[in-house]
Amino acid sequence: MEVVAFGGGCFWCTEAVFLQLKGIAEVTPGYAGGSVANPSYNRVSDGTTGHAEVIRIVYDPSIIPFAKLLEVFFASHDPTTLNRQGADMGTQYRSTILYTTPEQKTEAERMIAALTAEKKYADPIVTKIEPLGNSFYPAEEYHKRYYDTHPDQPYVEIVIAPKVEKIRHAYKDLLKEQKS
Repeated sequence: MEVVAFGGGCFWCTEAVFLQLKGIAEVTPGYAGGSVANPSYNRVSDGTTGHAEVIRIVYDPSIIPFAKLLEVFFASHDPTTLNRQGADMGTQYRSTILYTTPEQKTEAERMIAALTAEKKYADPIVTKIEPLGNSFYPAEEYHKRYYDTHPDQPYVEIVIAPKVEKIRHAYKDLLKEQKS
């Protein structure tokens, strides 16, 4: 098993996207990349901790290679907007890849270079690539599986559900089997 953390805006969105992929053993929303130990949601939201909202993923690279995780990551958010995803603004919503191995760092750099070369986006990619280290702090319990536990919330219906559906449509081969 390997570990990586992704920040692609609101962690409710990224958690919902990655929970549906096979080879993912665990997805934990939290905070990383800042300077304050054990931050709260309120502290991160006020922008004073330096942390981003991220998800920490434990995955089996023999089932889902890191390159596929990167594809889904870039497909599920806008990596060209600095400190913003849609209406969510602030450094806590920055696009970031927090790697745990040198190979992940190299693959992330390769992916960004390839997306840039093929002009996938009209604007430059601003995704930061940084080591995860010991900077991850799990979010409060009420943030976990937000998409699943709040299906009737407007944010879920308007923002999260379309992202989840987009990935389900584009990456059918990577999805876990749906329970009947």
